[in-house]
Amino acid sequence: MTGECVTGRPTWTVRAEPVTSPEAAAVLRAYLDEVASRWYGRPATEAELDRAVADDPVDGLAPPAGVFLLGRYGAEPGGCAGVRLLSADTAELKRMYVRPGLRGSGGSAGLLAAAEAAARGMGARRIRLDTRLDLVEAVAFYRRSGFVEIPAYNEGPYAQIWFEKRLD
Repeated sequence: MTGECVTGRPTWTVRAEPVTSPEAAAVLRAYLDEVASRWYGRPATEAELDRAVADDPVDGLAPPAGVFLLGRYGAEPGGCAGVRLLSADTAELKRMYVRPGLRGSGGSAGLLAAAEAAARGMGARRIRLDTRLDLVEAVAFYRRSGFVEIPAYNEGPYAQIWFEKRLD
């Protein structure tokens, strides 16, 4: 289902997309630009974005043990989420993002629901994630969405807080 609701405003659709597609790459670059710019406290340079891509690759966001989800608001690529298996019953949420101009339009909820469904479809009974404390909107969203803080499960270079949610 695509398109518009009765009010004439676009709606969100979420579908699996190769992480290497041009639209996926553009949304991922926007994600990295925002998180890197917050990290540096100023707009990130192209070299810094290239380094961020190299430092935190999107490995595992492809079948059979992962998926990359692209959210579109109407026809516009507006957000993304990746899921990969860490073990037979544990998935990890990666690259959850909605473009700033589209926040508040339901994209985060739709992307998270699709990511959780994908994780269940891969056999996961729980989903984990890490994020940074300066991404305050994300931390609040995960808490509102039923995630609970857990001890560190990885040593990601930018990970400062870890969450988990039961899927069963």
